[in-house]
Amino acid sequence: MPKSLLVKQYCQPDGLVLEEVEAQKPGPGQVGIDVKCAGVNFPDCLIIQGKYQFQPPMPFAPGGEISGIISSLGEGVEDFKVRLNRYF
Repeated sequence: MPKSLLVKQYCQPDGLVLEEVEAQKPGPGQVGIDVKCAGVNFPDCLIIQGKYQFQPPMPFAPGGEISGIISSLGEGVEDFKVRLNRYF
């Protein structure tokens, strides 16, 4: 089962919680990604503390920059392919 670093209450970065989460299926026009790396920057640090103008509903995973491998395709996606070999 995949894991996610979650904000369950406003906190400092050391208050984030690592939990197993249910994998979501991509919707129409979306792709599913096995995330290998995520960038958490200064605005993300403000968001997790409740000090930014945008506040997603809790719980949420901070970080808007990711890198990974496409693992599933939503309906209508034709410009991307699922990578079968997940190891480089």
